[in-house]
Amino acid sequence: AADAALARIVTAQVMAEAVADADLVIEAALEDEAVKKAIYAQVLPHLGPNTLLASNTSSISITRLASSTDRPDRFVGLHFMKPAPIMKLVEIVRGIATSAETHSAAVAFAESLGKTTTDAEDFPAFIVNRILVPMMNEAIFALYEGVGNVASIDKALRLGANHPMGPLELADFMGLDVVLAIMNVLYDGLADSKYRPCPLLVKYVEAGWLGRKSGRGFYDYSGDTPAPTR
Repeated sequence: AADAALARIVTAQVMAEAVADADLVIEAALEDEAVKKAIYAQVLPHLGPNTLLASNTSSISITRLASSTDRPDRFVGLHFMKPAPIMKLVEIVRGIATSAETHSAAVAFAESLGKTTTDAEDFPAFIVNRILVPMMNEAIFALYEGVGNVASIDKALRLGANHPMGPLELADFMGLDVVLAIMNVLYDGLADSKYRPCPLLVKYVEAGWLGRKSGRGFYDYSGDTPAPTR
């Protein structure tokens, strides 16, 4: 199955080759607004007039991203949950200018992949991450304040709340830089102190301890079994 999936991935050095014949283009760059807008600037000259443009952003305003393009009515958020091959949900996020036709096409596309969709309005971090990421941030505060260590906090939420992964394990899986970026979007967008990123999260990101992808976060992944770092 992995080989078959890889065989369907085609890379292109020239943007026109990648997008010229597409009905839908989905940007899935890192959670950085400037990077996303730079990609749109490269893509837009090569799109057909009716091509839909979507972002997989997990927190950034769809309205604001759409306003940097020539097609805000044909721009929509398609937020695939991570890991996308396994998770069933796709959040469909409408910007203020997203047309009903674009929304319907986005829902139909996601459902054609066997996904289930939910509609989210264009507020910072939408639905899932508006609720999930502050929970991770609160778990990091609990670690920071010495309420429990990494292992005890994750065990408590796995067994006490019936979560498949503990919040610190999940933060490592997502990438601590992504968690911090989402918390910053919430903090900046809603101006509420309850969304203040935990200083320990900031320090881990500053140290380059980003979780699984860097080999170290709240767990050390250098051995056969992940080992708590605190």
